[in-house]
Amino acid sequence: MDKQYFIKLHSFLQRINVYVLVVILVVSITVCVFALRQNNLQALKLRDVVIAADKDNKDVEGALTELRTFMYSHMNTSLSSGPNAIKPPIQLKYSYERLVEAEQQRLTVENSKVYIEAQAECEKRFPKGLSGSGRIPCITDYVASRGVEQKNIPDSLYKFDFVSPTWSPDLAGWSMLAAIVSGAFLVLRLLLDRWAKAEIRDL
Repeated sequence: MDKQYFIKLHSFLQRINVYVLVVILVVSITVCVFALRQNNLQALKLRDVVIAADKDNKDVEGALTELRTFMYSHMNTSLSSGPNAIKPPIQLKYSYERLVEAEQQRLTVENSKVYIEAQAECEKRFPKGLSGSGRIPCITDYVASRGVEQKNIPDSLYKFDFVSPTWSPDLAGWSMLAAIVSGAFLVLRLLLDRWAKAEIRDL
């Protein structure tokens, strides 16, 4: 590459004080680490709100939407960490249990109605006596043919894991960008200073 290019670049970078670059780098790294930590703490707080809403049967969908929106727009909000972490990290255990219990209650009520209908129908068909008259097999067949089966409720519909972005336009993202840019300028400035000194020695 043409030396003139390096000379112009070196001349431009010399206008920027090395100490200013160092200060910007240190400050931006500090801010970035703090902001990343705050993002993670906020994600954990919002997850706890979801868990509490699930347990108390409140606005689970609203809490879940708030958590999802935050995680999708902020870095370092992943909730799966460590080998012993719960995966997926968001599980609506109580909502799922309530649905299963409601389904079992529905099943009991519906099948009770079918059994009563079976007794009434089979009494009409076999009015004399209970045993040996065909009424019991009639009731059994009626319930078997018209009985309600339990619906399967997939637990996977109540488990969530949202992925945070690699970079986000928030305090953490911009401070990270500032650290990268200032660090790159600092390294380039030091390398060009070294190159310029070597060029002067070779004259």
